Amino acid sequence: MGPIFVREVPADVAVWPGRRVLAVVDALAWPALWIYVTLHAPFDTGLAGKAVVTLAAVMAVQRVIKALLRNERYRFSVVRWGRVAIGLLLLGFALKIAVGIT
Repeated sequence: MGPIFVREVPADVAVWPGRRVLAVVDALAWPALWIYVTLHAPFDTGLAGKAVVTLAAVMAVQRVIKALLRNERYRFSVVRWGRVAIGLLLLGFALKIAVGIT
């Protein structure tokens, strides 16, 4: 029998004026980006592309509902994926410097 890991529920965030509007923009932006990338792919995406578009649309609706009705629980995707992007950029710069030195 393996160990059981229970994730702690994150605390509610502070709701400030304008957060709801930014949360809705964030909730729509990421699924819209996936839909745009899928529809403008340089190759035929077929059934997988249709599945991605459908899933992104459903996720957009769910995210907007959460952003509007449960704003204290909504987490911004820009913050989550922005950290990953910044980390990859810093890694790239570090590799460029390392290659340039040696």
